[in-house]
Amino acid sequence: MTVLDDVAKFVTRLSPEAVCDDCITEKLQLSIRQHANHKTRELAGTDGFERRKAECSLCGTQKLVIRRNA
Repeated sequence: MTVLDDVAKFVTRLSPEAVCDDCITEKLQLSIRQHANHKTRELAGTDGFERRKAECSLCGTQKLVIRRNA
């Protein structure tokens, strides 16, 4: 399974809640934040994934997040 698959499945599990790259990095134990950032940018606009500034459902911080609309 690829990092892209892992990120997509994690975001989908949290749907419709949004999650930030920092929380994705922490929860999926990625080595660097840029992995999450690159993959969330890749997912944005495809298959119901959207990326925008909002509150992260895990850390509660207002920042760029990704979510998947069902």
